[in-house]
Amino acid sequence: MEPPTAAPEPAVTAAQALRVFTGRLRRRMQDASAVGELTSAQASALARLVASEPSSTSGLAGLERVRPQSMAATVAALEQQGLIRREADPDDGRRQLILLTPTGRAYAEGARDSREEWLTKTLSERLTEAELARVNEAMALLARIVEP
Repeated sequence: MEPPTAAPEPAVTAAQALRVFTGRLRRRMQDASAVGELTSAQASALARLVASEPSSTSGLAGLERVRPQSMAATVAALEQQGLIRREADPDDGRRQLILLTPTGRAYAEGARDSREEWLTKTLSERLTEAELARVNEAMALLARIVEP
C-alpha cells in the first residue's frame, strides 16, 4: 500500500484559513442571534428541529454529534422553557418524539432571521460591490467541496 500523497501547499493553507474562518463566523453568528437565556447547545438543537422535526433525543444527538446523555439534558432544558414538547412515537411506543412548540418555532426562526440580517448588513457595510461579486464566486467554488 502506498503512503498518502501530501496535499499541495496551497490546499493546506486554504484548508487552515477556511477552518479558522468558519469557526469565527459561527461564533459571530451565534452572538448575532443570542436572544434570551439559551445556551449554544440549546439554540443549535432548536435549529435542528426546525429542519428535521419530529426527532428523537438520540436522533438529535447524532445530528449534533454529542452523546445522547448530553442531548437529554439539552432537551429537558428546552422542555422546561416551553420551547419543545414530547409525544409518543406512533410506530414505537418506547420512543418519544420531540416537536417544537409555537414559542420554540418562533424563537428558532427569529434567531435564524437575526443571523441572516447581521450577515447581510455586515457584508453590505464592509465590502464593495466588486468584493461581494468575488464572495459569490468563491461560494460557488466552496459549494463544490460539500456536494457529492
